[in-house]
Amino acid sequence: MARFHSLEVVDVRRETRDAVVVTLKPRPEDAAAFDFTQGQYLTFRRDFDGEELRRSYSICAGKDEGYLKVGIKKVEGGAFSTWANENLSPGDVLEAMPPMGKFFVPLAPELDRHYLGFAGGSGITPLLSIIKTVLAREPRSRFTLVYANRQISSIMFREELEDLKNIYLGRLSVLHVLESEAQEIDLFTGRVDAEKMEGLFKHWIDATSVDTAFICGPEPMMLAIAAALRAHGLSDAQIKFELFASGQPGRAKAKAVSANVAANGAGTTATVTLDGATRTFHMPREGQSLLDAALAANLDAPYACKAGVCSTCRAKVVEGEVEMAVNHALEDYEVRAGYVLTCQCFPLTEKLVVTYDE
Repeated sequence: MARFHSLEVVDVRRETRDAVVVTLKPRPEDAAAFDFTQGQYLTFRRDFDGEELRRSYSICAGKDEGYLKVGIKKVEGGAFSTWANENLSPGDVLEAMPPMGKFFVPLAPELDRHYLGFAGGSGITPLLSIIKTVLAREPRSRFTLVYANRQISSIMFREELEDLKNIYLGRLSVLHVLESEAQEIDLFTGRVDAEKMEGLFKHWIDATSVDTAFICGPEPMMLAIAAALRAHGLSDAQIKFELFASGQPGRAKAKAVSANVAANGAGTTATVTLDGATRTFHMPREGQSLLDAALAANLDAPYACKAGVCSTCRAKVVEGEVEMAVNHALEDYEVRAGYVLTCQCFPLTEKLVVTYDE
């Protein structure tokens, strides 16, 4: 089970007016645990006025760069992102879980692939990691990136993307779409919506050549892009999403597979196995998630977003049945196998047996 480790802040670089890139170094004994896969994220925790906050940020370094980097964009009212942008300094220590996430496809150096990426704002961070790794390790593959921002000054990693285009001539194409600044080609001004997607496929992108598409950005943009990709022949298996906030597109709520459903009652006896130890406690049927009940019972259960999008709290229902209110992270086959997001699941049976260890 993933636990928090100390990471030293090696560098904090101002990327845009409201975003920083933080370079991190694990302790020698933790180096193997932080050997990430391109497109994964780190979950950090920090106390603010006695309250523990956990936030996840994507790794923006490529596999061959030899260090960890995350991009943190300041969110209005966001305690962690504001602190990171205004107070974080080299020499500080952050607590983080080892890398997690499935926003990638396995590398295949022998294949000739065409990847298509869509990023909105800070959604570029995991895509940058994927782009750098793919170009370096799949010498026959190419990448097309559609990158949406409000204006030129808000484009994260603009110079780095230009450098990559020069290093990998003909293999990286970057199309910038700016919402509030006019460009020479009208298609690249405004929001990325259904109409703009049609224009991109008509004039710039051959959908039939795309092997895998990656999408990371705001909800309306992601919904429009996914619909357009499907309309142009891509299957769900070819479309990869990265989500870090509630209210974004994902899979509808689904029930984990189990045996019998008991009539609703006052409470449930829950038995949870974590790191080889098993605890039993009572919890209500309504108003409290399994994760919150486990934390209240002093179990050190893993979690990050508590919004059903990151899968950090993933566990397996062994006996009993739950209902998930939100599920943006688990695939259908995982749900059928009994896996749940404990931050979003509520018991439906008098007895519930769950394990984090499978």
